[in-house]
Amino acid sequence: MNTVGTIDRPLTHDPKKQAPMKPSVSEPAGSAIPDFTTTGANDSRQNRTREMQLIPEALARAHMHERLHEAERERLAVRLASARRMQRRAERASMRARRALAMAVMH
Repeated sequence: MNTVGTIDRPLTHDPKKQAPMKPSVSEPAGSAIPDFTTTGANDSRQNRTREMQLIPEALARAHMHERLHEAERERLAVRLASARRMQRRAERASMRARRALAMAVMH
């Protein structure tokens, strides 16, 4: 067998460079429906195939973009909660210091 490519592993994935299909011996000649291809149909079919192949990549990119924004919002929320907690702690320390100063001045 000196076949260059098989159906599962073609030599090239470009349909224009692939060898044309040979008619089957078991099938009578002229039994198949003739191929109705116009000049622009093949190009549009190729573009549509390429676009459809890129859909999962675009979906993954959009998903990762959304996940990055979600992580950024989560980080911002954590920082905000931490800042509020530190502010309350500072306010309590300030009140304790004022009370201690007032007690020291009174005595």
